[in-house]
Amino acid sequence: MPTIPAVITEIRRELKKYDKREFKIDAQQFHKEKVKRRYVLKVGICRKVSAQFFRKVNVHNKEGILSLCEILCTSGRDCEKLIGFDWTYRIRDRFEKKDYERFKKWLGDYVENWGACDHFSCSILGEFLLLYPEFIRESEKWAKGKKRWFKRAAAVSLIPSLNEGLKLSEAFRIADIMLLDDDDMVQKGYGWMLKVAADKYRKEVFEFVMQRKDRMPRTALRYAIEKMPSELKRKAMVK
Repeated sequence: MPTIPAVITEIRRELKKYDKREFKIDAQQFHKEKVKRRYVLKVGICRKVSAQFFRKVNVHNKEGILSLCEILCTSGRDCEKLIGFDWTYRIRDRFEKKDYERFKKWLGDYVENWGACDHFSCSILGEFLLLYPEFIRESEKWAKGKKRWFKRAAAVSLIPSLNEGLKLSEAFRIADIMLLDDDDMVQKGYGWMLKVAADKYRKEVFEFVMQRKDRMPRTALRYAIEKMPSELKRKAMVK
């Protein structure tokens, strides 16, 4: 059996202090499907522990930190996975093009619900695409595929770029690819992406929605126009 690094043992010892009902939430309330672990530690506690121990691991090189992140992500414990994702995000200034294959594998291996998908996609993948936007073309391939969380990630990972006022045309292409997808997790994903795009490009997003509103699933449409003025919402929702 491989030796567990001392810092991982310390983290688990620290997390055990919070193994009480008062520090946990019922994860089932956020998911329609049955969850594997119903009661999980609150995100705030996980982030606190993550910050506390990152100071210890930040002395390692990038590969050393990512190796620790992989140990955390493979443990099967939600809070440890969150810490692994958080540490990876904290070294985003060291991301390289070669990391794409690693992150793609993580998405397939470690993401099993919408919360993990959004956390991973908005932080790690989103920052990677800000640095290396040429990989958005690869995301478009995910949008055409059959894997639920890859499809949602294709949309959600564009949110950091859209917050910077970038990649509107790419967002529209991905939304068009998944426009008629019957999975509500995918619909909500690209609908959320369009909602964020509308913060800086309301006119363009409204026109995009109006041209497709007779075909676009109502779930995606509602997400896309959620923050628009009431008058525009009414026009978009008219069948």
